Amino acid sequence: MPQYHIIDVDTHVTERGDLWTSRVPERMRDKVPYVAKNKRGRVMWYIGDTAIARLGFNATAGVGDMMNPPNDYDDMHPGAWDAHERLKYMDQYGIWAMVMYPNVGGFGNQAFLKLKDPELMLTCVQVYNDWQTEWASADPRRLLAITSLPFWDIDQSVAEVYRCAKKGHKGILFTGDPQSHGQPFLGDPHWDPLWQAACECDLPISFHIGSGNMEGGLVREKSEVVGKMAAFTELSVEFFMRNGVQLTDLLLSGVLAKFPSIKFVSVESGIGWIPFVLEALDYQFEGNSVRKQRPDLAMPPSEYFKKNVYGCYWFEQVAPKKLIDAVGVDNILFETDFPHPTSLFGDEIQSRISEGLGDCDPEIKEKILWSNAAELYKVDLPPEQ
Repeated sequence: MPQYHIIDVDTHVTERGDLWTSRVPERMRDKVPYVAKNKRGRVMWYIGDTAIARLGFNATAGVGDMMNPPNDYDDMHPGAWDAHERLKYMDQYGIWAMVMYPNVGGFGNQAFLKLKDPELMLTCVQVYNDWQTEWASADPRRLLAITSLPFWDIDQSVAEVYRCAKKGHKGILFTGDPQSHGQPFLGDPHWDPLWQAACECDLPISFHIGSGNMEGGLVREKSEVVGKMAAFTELSVEFFMRNGVQLTDLLLSGVLAKFPSIKFVSVESGIGWIPFVLEALDYQFEGNSVRKQRPDLAMPPSEYFKKNVYGCYWFEQVAPKKLIDAVGVDNILFETDFPHPTSLFGDEIQSRISEGLGDCDPEIKEKILWSNAAELYKVDLPPEQ
């Protein structure tokens, strides 16, 4: 029997090429995402005649990198797309459970906005959620489905939360930057039914990096000046910082005061920046006498973070060694981001953990790698644990 010591709170599943075409009504099949080869022989995701992404960019773990990504499913690590192979991989490296996020729909599910047709957009979201439920059925104790939302429609979003909660989903994927999609700010009462549904279903809400408007993307002019991968590296780190902005918005929105049991997770954004953001928020909050205008904010921002918000780390070494107390040991989760290009893969998982957490007390290490996530996602643990 494998010895499990990790619950991984951020991984991705590479969607099959016929995920949508095989499941939507026939009249929609020529409008949904599908996989095909382009003239150069590269396997791409398409909507209509427009290529939206290269298939292998999000599944390079153990087999390539963004300069040399796998071209097709057979070139990937099989755990990227096959649930049973994913479980074998997890067994090999002591991972009991993995939380799963999408690729094609976007990290906030915003890619479906390009479809323009509300019925088609909703259908694509529901098809994805049902497919994820089926994928997780290989072992739903260990493969933890997260509900994608049609966030452009609040009533449909709430309905999808309740529908998927009944199917055993463990969390909710939302955009931390709704205003960039023409939607109300987080603190607008427009979103109250969603927050209420999350509380009633006891499901945490994820702000995954890259959930805002991505139209700017990788700027060609910058790539020509500094190189494509240098520009991509800069953009990647910018995504982490954008989650910091989203966190400040959340902590001052009033949502956490109005819904005291709600939980949020900043996903794939790291933790090293959190102490500065909290310290800066508290300093500005008190210095600007925010409570005079906002009596609903009974606590400083850092206290709302401590009570309601989690951060996730994977590659960092400074933060686990020096900043755990400043972030809060009860507010830290561990991820690998498998099978993305900057994911921890194979033996690197344990080496990064050992280097970062090696000097921590066993109780602290256990919370970060295991029990914080087990409690948040209500994980069914193996019998011996």
